[in-house]
Amino acid sequence: MRDSYVGDIGDFVKYGLLRTLARGSWLGVAWYKQTDSDPARSNDGRHTDYLEWPAEWRYLDPELFDGLRKLVRDGRRTIAAVQRSGVLNDAAFADEPLDVSRIPFRDRERWRRDWFERTRARLKCCDLVFADPDNGLYPDESFKYTLKVNSKRIPPFEVLELADGRPAVIYHHNTRAKGGHFREILAWIDRLPAGTLAYYWRRRSPRTFFIVNPDAMIERRLEAFAAQWGKNGKLSTSGLSPVHPTPCRPGSDP
Repeated sequence: MRDSYVGDIGDFVKYGLLRTLARGSWLGVAWYKQTDSDPARSNDGRHTDYLEWPAEWRYLDPELFDGLRKLVRDGRRTIAAVQRSGVLNDAAFADEPLDVSRIPFRDRERWRRDWFERTRARLKCCDLVFADPDNGLYPDESFKYTLKVNSKRIPPFEVLELADGRPAVIYHHNTRAKGGHFREILAWIDRLPAGTLAYYWRRRSPRTFFIVNPDAMIERRLEAFAAQWGKNGKLSTSGLSPVHPTPCRPGSDP
């Protein structure tokens, strides 16, 4: 996630999904925060014209729509502004930037591991966690801590550790993998825990939200979300819901 994405249509569906799934729960957000220093990315986050079509989009989540439109119109397209805006209610945020480019090559693996442990600790007591890497999932066997591009990726072993038995939502930006997006989604479901669900967003820039460790309530809310948001996305269902422990509540000791 980076500041330039704030308020675009991907943000709208992302926060809409999280607001639906996290009702009555304490949400924790791991931003996998990137910088906006790359001039080649100047077009990122440009899909904000949906905000000019309230009749088509606002009814899906009026409070969220109005909140994002205000951020965009006021020129406050930053992660910090999202956190202050309240669109994610009382969520906990792990927003330490993830950028190994400034770290000596020999220290990058240790630094990334330490960054991840700080992120996990920050969200330890949350009921539901969300990971928001720029690019999304990347195979364990190909993941190298030393590569700068891997700051934009989350390997499945980090998914498992971050989830820690809880429901978790993982962002994935669909690629041009052979076989198309459907095969790509199925391939990742096979790599993630049994019972993982996937919500595929098809408008503008296709992306998939993988829901790991969904309980019965999460499944019902996900189905309701997919029905409300209609043809814009597609839900895939599989397997049985795993049983997972109840995490500590806000204000309690980890």
